[in-house]
Parts: sequence; C-alpha cells; structure tokens
Amino acid sequence: MEIPYIVEARPDTGLHNGKLGIWLFLASEVMLFGALFSTYILLRVGASEWPHGELSVPLGTVNTIILIASSVTMVMAWASLKLNDWGKHRLYLGLTFLLALVFLINKYFEYSEHFGKGEGPWHSTFFAIYFTLTGLHGLHIVGGMVVMAYFLGPGAKLWKKNPDQFSNRIEATGLYWHFVDLVWIFLFPVLYLL
Repeated sequence: MEIPYIVEARPDTGLHNGKLGIWLFLASEVMLFGALFSTYILLRVGASEWPHGELSVPLGTVNTIILIASSVTMVMAWASLKLNDWGKHRLYLGLTFLLALVFLINKYFEYSEHFGKGEGPWHSTFFAIYFTLTGLHGLHIVGGMVVMAYFLGPGAKLWKKNPDQFSNRIEATGLYWHFVDLVWIFLFPVLYLL
C-alpha cells in the first residue's frame, strides 16, 4: 500500500505530507532558537557591562553573504527541477552544498582564533552565548549538508522513479535551508553588531 499525499496536496491542509511535516518541524525549531534568543536578551539586559568588538564583523558579513547566496542557489535548484532541468538542479544544489562548506570553514577559523586566545565558552557569558548559538546553528548547517549530499548521491535515483516526489523533497530541504539562513540573519546583528 502506498502512503497517500506524498505528491498531491492533502484536502484538509492543502499541503503534501512532506511540506506539512517540514513546517511542523520548523515550528519546533523556531521555539528552540526563540528560547535561546530570549535567554540572550535576558542575560544582556541584566548585565552591567557587555563586550563590544569581540567578533570579526568583516568575517561575519562574508558569512552572511555566503548564506544569502546559498539560499538563492537552493531556490534555483528547486526551480530547475520544476523546469525539468536535471543538470542545472545538480549544479545549483552542489553550489549550495559548497557555499555551506565555505561558511563552516570560515566558522572553523573564527572559532580557532578565539580558542587560541583562550576565549572559549568558559571565558565569559558573552562567549558562552556566542558558542551556544553559533554552534547550534553550525550543527543545523551540517544537517542540511547531509541531506543535500544524500540528494546529490543515492537519493538522486528517486528523480527517475518519481520526479514529483523528488521535487517535493527538494522543496522541503529548501524550506529548512531558508530557516537556517534566516537564523543567521538574526544571529549576525545580535552577536556581531550590537
């Protein structure tokens, strides 16, 4: 027996199962990051002093540009499927994966610099918050990369068997990826600029 609503929309929600599932998952992620941002606000408001200039704004800006570009390439990967252009889809999904990798490499060098100065999570409340928020965000980047690698590799054969279902899965992956990028859009000003 085949699972219903993997391609066509459910009559009760207007969404296929994958899209409904990813929206529910993202709602839980909003609560997770919302709690962490709320904690940051409470700690910062209650602090008598708060460090400024501890983080590299140029590197944070570059990482912001990288993630925004990766959101564009993710949309192009999905749009290419809708236009039935498998080659462009693979190109754009591969570019999204590479941009995510560049982001993580930049983050590695940033972390290394802070650890080299002894500025780990134990150093101050600011660095505890910084490493918690950016570390959790980094884990979400890795999770997205794992999914993209799967669809570039063994998961790609679904395209030949059921292209609509494959497109739906890439759309769900894209929604997750846009959420990850949106979290960074909030992290960057809060941690690097304020």
